[in-house]
Amino acid sequence: MGKYEARRLGDALFRRLAELPPEDPAHSYVRGTLIELNMPLVRFVAARFRHRPEDLDDIVQVGTVGLIKAVDGFDPDRGVEFVTYAIPTISGEIKRFFRDTSWPLRVPRSVQERYLAAVHASDRLEQSLGRLPDTTEIAEELHVTEEQAAEGLEAGRLCRCDSLDSLRDEDSDDAGSALINRLGARDPELEVAELRVMAKPFLNQLPERERTVLLLRFWGGLTQSEIATEIGVSQMHVSRILAATLAGLRRQIEGRPDGEDGGPDGRNGGADGRDGKGGGAAAAD
Repeated sequence: MGKYEARRLGDALFRRLAELPPEDPAHSYVRGTLIELNMPLVRFVAARFRHRPEDLDDIVQVGTVGLIKAVDGFDPDRGVEFVTYAIPTISGEIKRFFRDTSWPLRVPRSVQERYLAAVHASDRLEQSLGRLPDTTEIAEELHVTEEQAAEGLEAGRLCRCDSLDSLRDEDSDDAGSALINRLGARDPELEVAELRVMAKPFLNQLPERERTVLLLRFWGGLTQSEIATEIGVSQMHVSRILAATLAGLRRQIEGRPDGEDGGPDGRNGGADGRDGKGGGAAAAD
C-alpha cells in the first residue's frame, strides 16, 4: 500500500471510529486497525533515539503507547493530518520514558528542566567568557535566583551513580581499589558492644566499688590514675581491682567455677596473677 492510499484509508477509518460508540465491538476492531496501520510511524520516531543505551524494542513499546494515545485523542474534524498530531505525541511519550527511567533517583520534572537549562546556560557562558561561569553568572543568564541555579547544577549529580564495586581510574592514588573498600572505617566500639551486653547482668552483682571502677574505666573512659583520684585510692590499687574484677567476670561469662585460675580464691587468684599486667597498664596510663 502506498503512502497516499494509507492516508486515505486512515482518514476513512478515523471517520468511522468517530461514528461508533465505544461499547460497540466494531469500535475496538477499527481502533486496532488504525494502531496496526500506523506502527511504521512509531518505528520512524523510535529510530531517532537509537543512540540511547535503552534497547530499541523497549523504545518502540513506549512509542506504541504514545500511538494509542494519539489514536484515542485525534479529532478528524479539526482539519489536521494524523501524522502531524501523532509524531509529537509519540515523541513526547518516549521522552517522558527517558526522563522517568534515566535518572537513578526520582527527580521532579521542574528540577530536571532547571538542570538542563543550567547546563545549556553554562555552555553558552563558557564560550563567551572563555572560562567556566560561576553560579551567580548562570543565575543572571537564566533570570533566576542563585539558589535555583545551584539546585539545577546540583541535580546533575543525580544523573549518574557509580557502583560501589567500580574501580578507580588508573591515574588516581587508589587505582584498582573499589569504592566500597574506601568508605567508612571500622568502629572500635563494635568490637566491645557484644561483650558489654553479655557483661551487664554480671555487673549488677558486683560490689559497688568494683562496679564503679569498671564503669569509670570502660564506660567513662577514665585512666587508672584518674579513677584513683576519683575514688580516693592509689593507682596500683585501682589496677588490682580491675584485674581481679575482670578475671571474675571472665570466669562467670565463660561458665568456669571459682578458683580455676589457680589461686586459693577465685577473685584473689585473678588479682595476684595479674599484678604484673596491672602495673603495666598503670604505666601505660
